[in-house]
Amino acid sequence: MVYLFFATGTEEIEALGTADIIRRAGLDLQIVSITGELIVTGAHGIRVEADALLEDVDFFDADMLIFPGGLPGATNLADCSDLNERLRDHVYLGRPVAAICAAPLVLGRLGLLDGKRATCYPGFEGELRGASCTGALVEVDGQFITGKGPAAVFEFGYAIVERLKDKATADALRQGMLWSEV
Repeated sequence: MVYLFFATGTEEIEALGTADIIRRAGLDLQIVSITGELIVTGAHGIRVEADALLEDVDFFDADMLIFPGGLPGATNLADCSDLNERLRDHVYLGRPVAAICAAPLVLGRLGLLDGKRATCYPGFEGELRGASCTGALVEVDGQFITGKGPAAVFEFGYAIVERLKDKATADALRQGMLWSEV
């Protein structure tokens, strides 16, 4: 199971675009609200219905955790102590994590990117404690996938699919979604 976390103020395109690509790949994904409510309002006033609440999710079956950006969504994710504790355990077990835009700050504030290459929305580099910030559209280093911002959502999603399935599936999605024509 892939879990994508949604907080008040999350960047909707990063959350929903990523979720769409992952589900097109045939992977099981749940959007998880950290607010205690299933209906959550994103950064641009779009109301999203989550599949589950954080308190009802058992991370035991988590294949990957995904953190979309946006403000104050990313800081709301970073301020969620229950989520941070579960994230640390997930990383300790060597399982993959993906974060895009401002959300790599969740990982950076916990010191999880120490010695890793990462990317983020310009201006958030200082939040990625110990990381080598590359400015790339998408960066993959070990168990971490980071994306630069909203324009990176397609390549970010395809990188996740490549990690969880394979390159052939990611390439087929690129072609089927006409991304190869961009």
